[in-house]
Order: sequence, then structure tokens, then C-alpha cells
Amino acid sequence: MSRHYFGTDGIRGTVGQAPITPDFVLRLGHAVGRVLKRHQQSPVVLIGKDTRISGYMLESALESGLNSAGAGVVLLGPVPTPAVAYLTRAQRASLGAVISASHNAYPDNGIKFFSAHGTKLPDAWEREVEAVLAEPPQWADSAALGRARRLDDAAGRYIEFCKSSFNHDLSLRGLKIVVDAAHGAAYQIAPKVFHELGADVVAIGCAPDGLNINHGVGATHPEALVRAVTEQRADYGIALDGDADRLQMVDAAGRLYNGDELLYVLAADRLARDAALRGPGQRSPGLAGVVGTLMTNLAVEQALRRQGFDFVRAQVGDRYVLEELHGRGWLLGGEGSGHLLVLDKHTTGDGLISALQVLQACAQQGRGLAELLAEVPLFPQVLINVRLQPGADWQANARLKAETGAVQAELGGGGRVLIRASGTEPLLRVMVEAADGAQARRCAERLAAAVA
Repeated sequence: MSRHYFGTDGIRGTVGQAPITPDFVLRLGHAVGRVLKRHQQSPVVLIGKDTRISGYMLESALESGLNSAGAGVVLLGPVPTPAVAYLTRAQRASLGAVISASHNAYPDNGIKFFSAHGTKLPDAWEREVEAVLAEPPQWADSAALGRARRLDDAAGRYIEFCKSSFNHDLSLRGLKIVVDAAHGAAYQIAPKVFHELGADVVAIGCAPDGLNINHGVGATHPEALVRAVTEQRADYGIALDGDADRLQMVDAAGRLYNGDELLYVLAADRLARDAALRGPGQRSPGLAGVVGTLMTNLAVEQALRRQGFDFVRAQVGDRYVLEELHGRGWLLGGEGSGHLLVLDKHTTGDGLISALQVLQACAQQGRGLAELLAEVPLFPQVLINVRLQPGADWQANARLKAETGAVQAELGGGGRVLIRASGTEPLLRVMVEAADGAQARRCAERLAAAVA
């Protein structure tokens, strides 16, 4: 059975349009509660959200649906997605739910879930929920209804968890860091994490009004961070997205670093520290390889292989990177968008913890990001998003197929073509990578025109 509602990262869409309506979210909560009740007598679900105005409405609907099936609810308020993953595990809850559309603008929202272990749930669980959604509701009797309460200091507990991931022998004293929370879920938390570790923090994108999440700031608009770092003469800049699971960084020179580059920094640093502990030619099993995606820059793959890592490309989406890591017993993976996985620090992608690990690598090696990445010049990648018409079958587009073959022949072995549908938006993502940036741009535009 295929999934009808769940995409690559939960259920997402425009608020007020199916399925992101309060009546559907109530039904969804009821279905999730019934699935949980099949396995537990008194399940408890934690609910966190970002700063979108629609979060209030959807939170109430989800809470009511869960209670109606006999599941208890703990409300966390606005907290990052990885905070929900951590607190679900720490509180021994049955499930974690996040109301967020991540990097999308405020008119969108969505819901995604974490298991009791703080990990993404498998497709089979989502199919079971969708099967129950198709059935008539089975309301619990009054005595069996679930209850709701709030968790005191959810943000404070998560702040301490983030700080615990940073080497206790190090601090951030002497560093000036610009922190951009995208007017999103980490707007209170992110500045405190870096301040409490000793940094002089300049906060931008930390004044949400319900309508400005991801608007001109954050990991999807890093130009705001570049400007602020330059104006403030800061040492580093850290940009998160609306639910704080993505990371982009900027150094004192105003240079922007994406997730591919930061993944290399983490891997190389781990390998150096592991070699110091174990001796030359030895490494822990978790450092045998690194998982990227179909979009990972070819230069990063080549650099990791030079370091002795195996490298595997997963489908685009952090859940698929995570599945590969679990299947192989590896620790490090990520995407160019800034979803980074460091599985001995957290069970899911976490922008704050990833930033701390990068800063820790710089401190321990006494080198900045530019120096650490001096031998990893990225291949130019041109990505064009083409909006798809409803019901359009891009895979049957004969003109696109012909142009793709022509472009691949032109690039030969010196580049890559990747065309894929977005899992969260009605877009076709056309990517061309080549040593010659002008060639990559020209070829990508040819392919995009074939779709349009």
C-alpha cells in the first residue's frame, strides 16, 4: 500500500487546504492514538511546534484527536524539531509530534513524528496510520479519554542537552558569533546555547510574529547572516531554519559554508581524533564511511575517499540518510541543505548540535573553516526548481528525456545530472554539476526549459 498523506518528511501543505486543516489533523491525531493503543495501554505523545500562527490551531486539533483515542499529551510549546526527538526519548514518551513546515514560508505547515527512541518512523508505521484514517473513528469512552499537560522548562532541558554535546574542556570565550534562528522554533534557545558556552552572541532572526518565519533570514536566506557577520565583525555566523534542524555557517571573511562542506569538516575531525586514540591505520567501525545524498557535491565525495572513508549516496531526505547510517552502523551523514547527522550525539539531524561540533573541530585543530576546507574546492552545482502542474508526469516528458541524454553526453565523465521531484512541494528539481560553472548553468537551463 502506498502512502497518500505522508511525504518524505511527514505531512505538509498549505494551511486551510487539504490535508492541513483542523478537521483532518483531529482525524490524524485520532488515528495515531488508535495505532499507539494497539501496542500500549496508556500511550503518551509529546507535541512541539515552531512559531507559525497556524501552530496554535493545529496543536489544539492534534491534541484533541489524540485524547479522543485515549492517548495522553504533553505540550512542549515552541521548540526545535530535534528538541522534540530528544525529549521524547528522555521523557520515555510513546511518540513525539512536531507541528512545523521546516524551511517553508508561514502559509504552510505540517506534522511529523518521532518514535519513542527519538528516530524517524518507518514507512510501515505511516501506512498503518493511513489505513486507520480510512476507517470510521472509534471514540474512547469518557473514562478512557487521554489528558493533556505542559512540560515545564522544555526549552531549558534541551539547552542543557545541546551544551552537553560540546567538549567540557573547551569553551567559546573570545568568540563573537551571530546566531540567526529564522524567526523560528529556536529563537529563544539558540542564542542561549552559545552564550552559556561563553560566546559573545549577536542575535538576528529571533523576533517571530507568527508570519515571518524563514522570511529573508535563516538557513534558506543566508545572505542576511553574511551581512550581519561582516557588519558585526564577528568570528562566525550560524543560521538555522524554521525548525532548527538545518545549518549553514559563515566565517569572519563572510564566506558561506553549506552542509556538504560542514559534513567534511566533521568527518575529517572525527578521523583525526580517532586516529590519535587508536593509533595509525585504525578507526572505529562508525567511522568506516559517510552517507551523503544524490545531491552531495562530487568534490566532497572525492575528498572523503582520499581520507579513506567509504561513501554512499542515499535518496534526498534526511530520513533516507539515517536509514543508510543505521543499516551500515556508521555515525556521520548529511545533505548540502544543512541536515547533518552525528549519531553519537543525537538520534536525528540537529542544527545546534552540528554547529557546536563544527566549532569544536575548529577549536581543537586551531584552524578556521577556510583552512580546514582549503583542499576541498566544490564543483559548481546549478539547481533550478521548476514548478509542476497538478497531475503532470515529468518522467513521461519526451523532450526532457532527449535533452537529458544530450546533456549527459556533453558532460561525459566530468559532471553529473540529477532530476528529481520534491517530496514536500510541487516542484521538479533540476541539478547539473560540472567543473565548468558556465557549462553547468547552460545545461541546467536547457533541462529546465524542457520541463516548462
